[in-house]
Amino acid sequence: MGSGRWDPGAWTAYSSSTVGKSTAKIYTSRGMNKDLDPLGVAMRESRDSVDNPLSTPIIVALDVTGSMGMIADTIAREGLGVLFTEILDRKPVTDPHLMFMAIGDANCDQAPLQVSQFEADARIIEQLTKIFLEGGGGGNSFESYNLPWYFAAQHTSIDSIEKRKKKGYLFTVGDERAPAPLTVDQIKRFIGDDITQDLPTKDLLRMAQKMYHVFHVVIEEGNHCRYDHDGVLKSWDELLGQHVLRLSDYTKLSEVVVSAIQVIEGEDKAAVVKSWSSTTSVVVKKAIDGLTTTKGKKASEAVVRF
Repeated sequence: MGSGRWDPGAWTAYSSSTVGKSTAKIYTSRGMNKDLDPLGVAMRESRDSVDNPLSTPIIVALDVTGSMGMIADTIAREGLGVLFTEILDRKPVTDPHLMFMAIGDANCDQAPLQVSQFEADARIIEQLTKIFLEGGGGGNSFESYNLPWYFAAQHTSIDSIEKRKKKGYLFTVGDERAPAPLTVDQIKRFIGDDITQDLPTKDLLRMAQKMYHVFHVVIEEGNHCRYDHDGVLKSWDELLGQHVLRLSDYTKLSEVVVSAIQVIEGEDKAAVVKSWSSTTSVVVKKAIDGLTTTKGKKASEAVVRF
């Protein structure tokens, strides 16, 4: 999927309609919406079209456990518009196709993974707001941030790779530590695949990295990160290195996502930071401070070998 083009007017009308509404009035699902259920899904597709001839898939996977519902609320009110508008205006990549995922805990939640379609226009608003804000999670210091990696690697088909050997982007977002392996039972129960052995998190990461630039955004304002800040960052730094983005103001998630894409696509990091307003630039600078790319070559232009 991914036909159509982003309409700022449609977004403005929708965003205005959220004023005065509670989060529960925006996200009205009280269970897994069948349109977002990954169980039995063969493929989610990002395809080139007349409207988007050079599609770039971008996945944003949001932790919706506990206090992390604040992220989904901000995205629905303001962040989605910022994300699309800034990518289209700044043009770090061509023809963005956006997918949202929602993340819970595969050990204890009903809906530890929810998956939208790839969309290039205002249809993503309807997809986003179908997400079930379960608010669960367990007491194990992590959520299932690697479920999106598995789904992206095994159940997305994207023209950017298949036609041009250019990677898409995958951002997971949350406040807890890097996750434990996915078990045979979890993959079967929530996605429907039969696998022969549990999958270590490092293996899942490598699977996803064949098709996507993979990042994790640590929400430093989250409850878990506030009391286990060093432990959270250490676990992610050991796994992802420079692709860990430290977000000190969760309302600036979209700006940080856009900035990370700009840097990976070869833009000067200092110039990217300065392109934002003074308060936003401080947040962006901290988030992308350790991020680098190969000089003189856009990362998305690197040849992908299978």
